[in-house]
Amino acid sequence: MKVAIIGTVGVPAKYGGFETLVEQLVKHNSSDEIQYAVYCSKKSYDDERWVYNGAKTEYVNLNANGMQSVLYDIISLIKASRKSNAVLILGVSGCSFLPVFRLFSKKKLIINIDGLEHRRDKWNKWAKRFLKFSEKKAVKYGDIIISDNKGIADYVNDEYGVNSELIAYGGDQVLQNLNQDECDDILSSYGLRSKDYSLGICRIEPENNVHVVLEAYSKMPDKKLVFIGNWQKSQYGKDLIKQYSKHHNIKLLPAQYDLKVLHALRTNCSFYLHGHSAGGTNPSLVEAMFFGVPIIAFDCVYNRESTEHKANYFKSADALISIISSDKINFEKNGEDMSEIADRRYRWSTIARQYEALYSK
Repeated sequence: MKVAIIGTVGVPAKYGGFETLVEQLVKHNSSDEIQYAVYCSKKSYDDERWVYNGAKTEYVNLNANGMQSVLYDIISLIKASRKSNAVLILGVSGCSFLPVFRLFSKKKLIINIDGLEHRRDKWNKWAKRFLKFSEKKAVKYGDIIISDNKGIADYVNDEYGVNSELIAYGGDQVLQNLNQDECDDILSSYGLRSKDYSLGICRIEPENNVHVVLEAYSKMPDKKLVFIGNWQKSQYGKDLIKQYSKHHNIKLLPAQYDLKVLHALRTNCSFYLHGHSAGGTNPSLVEAMFFGVPIIAFDCVYNRESTEHKANYFKSADALISIISSDKINFEKNGEDMSEIADRRYRWSTIARQYEALYSK
């Protein structure tokens, strides 16, 4: 069974959640009968390779994101149709082409529609309309639709009358072999001690409610917050730095990709704060769950489903303050619940088997 994967920057993973998904599917391929081919953006890799972790790599000389992303996906799809038995499409940006594709190919299409991109605040109204159109075509012409969260699955059923396969993301790739002394050394480099700070990590976008978290901690000067993100990427982030960097209990750090540093910070925080309000099952949330720390998440259906309603949830700065200040919440039990759910549902070996079962379904 030859399976092509399209819609991402490619492998090795160097961008986001879908790229990590592809990396882990390839890494955890347990079947000699499955041969992956991953379509990669030639613009993003200086060293092209023929094979990566047993998967073939095919290159398209376009950017996988931005204005060229739709054409990138379409060209990848056309090339994949000639060489594969099944095509796994991640995201819907190229799915506007599927009515044409179906005129010349009957290859099996398995499509992960991602997190309802047309609802994200970062897109203008025309981009949202296009993404909604592409989503509609994905559901109509795909043989199997994948939803990464029950909230997404319910939407697909309500909106289109289609039952989708529910497969989340994994997160155990972030776990590192560090002892506490090594963690303490990393913490000390940031002026931190174990359990004396809360932690947030995300892209700095309004839909991730960074402003709500920062507002809450600006009103709790005795509580320390470390927040990691791409602050200089948008005016929203720059404005937040200007407004909140003057608060001595709030430490705003640039994006961090070193897994050892992130392991130390996640393992030793008192609370992990997750403000995402869109996007289905969010990779950063399931990653954090593996560290067994209490999680306080924005109150939306996606976060509640991901944490099986066992985290703590906020919708405002006052609600977040109330949770952190509570002496009635069993935060130790909350952390244990998060770890148990992550181990049961979000290991990549489990996710890979779920995908593999779809190719011959």
